[in-house]
Amino acid sequence: MIEIQKMTGTKEKNYALAFKQVQAMIAGEPNLIANLSNVSSILNQALSDINWVGFYLLEKETNQLVLGPFQGLPACIRIPLGKGVCGSAASEEKTYIVENVHDFPGHIACDAASNSEIVLPIVKNEQLLGVLDIDSPLFNRFDKVDQMWLEKIRDAITLELPNEIN
Repeated sequence: MIEIQKMTGTKEKNYALAFKQVQAMIAGEPNLIANLSNVSSILNQALSDINWVGFYLLEKETNQLVLGPFQGLPACIRIPLGKGVCGSAASEEKTYIVENVHDFPGHIACDAASNSEIVLPIVKNEQLLGVLDIDSPLFNRFDKVDQMWLEKIRDAITLELPNEIN
């Protein structure tokens, strides 16, 4: 069993510890839902000033993102590609950092308390699999440090993912 340590350091130290915990937790585990559940829990413990962290997975048949494992309040179940922050990050396959979600055209408000957001696409073998989504009640919560570490964590997850979700 992996020991999950309490995150009490700087942002960089917390991310470094979370990264190590994610790597150890998912190494060799083939179950997608178990891995994404543990990753969302680790990130929820590691990050301050967030109110939601989780995954949306691509459902190819409907061309929509469907809610996956998460930590936080109940969330939107389906998000069309190209809609809102998650759908835009997914369709463009690029990380989005949104300082104020209320200014984002077409923002989908799943939780009215969310004011900023970071969304990272999950791509394997040039195929979109889903997104990692993190919300905060603070404006301007996410920066390049968050992006760098979350992309490293996302890449570690991607290595363990199957080539297709469905």
